[in-house]
Amino acid sequence: MSLATLEVHDAVARLTLRRPEQRNALSVDLITALRERVAELAKLGGSAPAPRVLILEGEGRAFCAGMDLKAVLGDPAMAPRLLGGLAELTLELRALPMVAIAKVTGAAIGGGCGLTCVCDISLTHDDAKVGFPEVDLSVCPAVVAPWVVRKVGAGRARQILLRGGLLSGAEGAALGLMDRSLPTHDALHEAVEDLAARIAAGGRLALAATKRLLNQLDGSDDADIVRHGATLSAQVVASAEAQAALRARFGDG
Repeated sequence: MSLATLEVHDAVARLTLRRPEQRNALSVDLITALRERVAELAKLGGSAPAPRVLILEGEGRAFCAGMDLKAVLGDPAMAPRLLGGLAELTLELRALPMVAIAKVTGAAIGGGCGLTCVCDISLTHDDAKVGFPEVDLSVCPAVVAPWVVRKVGAGRARQILLRGGLLSGAEGAALGLMDRSLPTHDALHEAVEDLAARIAAGGRLALAATKRLLNQLDGSDDADIVRHGATLSAQVVASAEAQAALRARFGDG
């Protein structure tokens, strides 16, 4: 089975990260699979029966545990591949004409939390763990920083990204990192399905045009800043400080 699967049922599509044994951590292969599925969605975008809504979710207990940082230990070429691929994925996901909903059923950490910020709407539950602990590991969240700023504003983005650590789903919603936090998994599932159905009842052209304008208004079309963030993040990951911190956390691989 592919590491990322796409299912389309009428007006709603589901894109699922399927690396549950690694908490859906973003490896090069997973990022590649996600980009392939997003490209398939983009091809559907111009057709009349195309889905109006995309639900992004993770298989298993985690939504996405972030970058597969073990992969960058001692391999200076891996960080640019991982982070460059993630940068392109975020740009491609944001550019989709359908409304993207992140269904955060479990941990959304680092790059995984960044993906929720790329989506148009993100829902989670109160006990989920979300946030950006990169600075705790001596790495840099620059590749997702533009999306966090667009999500919560510059001031709150500084607070979230520079403090490190994790937040509960409820705390993340209070800061605007998540749009809504439900009390339970079951309530989250029901809320996502209800929201998807409501949005899918709207006009396809109207939704796509509105999203396209919003992307222009908030600077989502600025690919250069996202790619610069990926380069900066890769440089920090390759530093002696970051490599030492990652070895202490994960061992020598």
